[in-house]
Amino acid sequence: MTPLPHVLARGVDTLLDRTVAPGFTRVGPAVRRRLPTWPDDPAPGALAGRTVAVTGATSGLGLTAAEGMARLGARVRLVVRDVEKGERVRAQLLADVPGTDVAVDRCDVADLDDVRRFAAELDVDRLDVLVHNAGALPAERTESPQGHELTMAVHVLGPVLMTELLRERLAGHDARVVLVTSGGMYAQGLRADDPAYRCGDYSGTTAYARSKRAQVELLPLLASRWAGQQVGVHASHPGWADTPGVVESLPGFHRVVGRLLRDPAEGADTTVWLSAVQPAPRSGQLWHDRRARPTHLLRRTRTPDAERDRMWDWVRATTGLDG
Repeated sequence: MTPLPHVLARGVDTLLDRTVAPGFTRVGPAVRRRLPTWPDDPAPGALAGRTVAVTGATSGLGLTAAEGMARLGARVRLVVRDVEKGERVRAQLLADVPGTDVAVDRCDVADLDDVRRFAAELDVDRLDVLVHNAGALPAERTESPQGHELTMAVHVLGPVLMTELLRERLAGHDARVVLVTSGGMYAQGLRADDPAYRCGDYSGTTAYARSKRAQVELLPLLASRWAGQQVGVHASHPGWADTPGVVESLPGFHRVVGRLLRDPAEGADTTVWLSAVQPAPRSGQLWHDRRARPTHLLRRTRTPDAERDRMWDWVRATTGLDG
């Protein structure tokens, strides 16, 4: 029988989650860390001897996640578009985490040809953790070099293709793939009928949320596809975190909610935890503040299996997975 304090704690945790605003802000971790149901931190050195790669690692949640994993002993690959900026971050990490092993790799995740080049040139024989953190939220409809809508390219097509191309190096040793998603996806249903966002007036925030919804909807299919190689896949939504991307892309939201936003460490906490905790969490789930969460809060966003399969067919065809 579950002790009463744990039952009450789970009730508080769930209430924070379902009411959204309190749980997504800094209030969420401030309360949850004091509950008896809060999971233990990863053991010191939990990632010693393991290699992790983090996309979009030059600022915000990506930089903080890379630093958190370096402090747990990981060898870190910073996967970035701007190598000069990446080298500055590398120098910062070497100063903040003495003795760590950090390298910089160039890759534009939106460019599928560049993803293929990166995977072919990555000079590691084994990869233990791959964090897909790179993000985009354009004000106007923008296309990737291959002509795909940018948010879908950065958040779905690039990460799926990159993982597939690195699958042999991830396989066979409890490797983990983490998609950094967004609570904004709760407001959007899957649009398998219009993945390129060609219908209706374009909204960057809507496109962003749709692509994050696609990430989450594909989780069970990706978990099944990669299970044979012992590669687990997880999605982690950070809540509302104070990052340069939020300031730049959502200035009005930042002005209104700024004081309640999480700091980057609170936003990246679950990503680091998922990458290091033992035993490995069950693959194919959405996580927030170290607990698996429902993928839908609204009935109107629920996804029929046929729509999920239709989106997966588009991803496979667009990335050439089965070609």
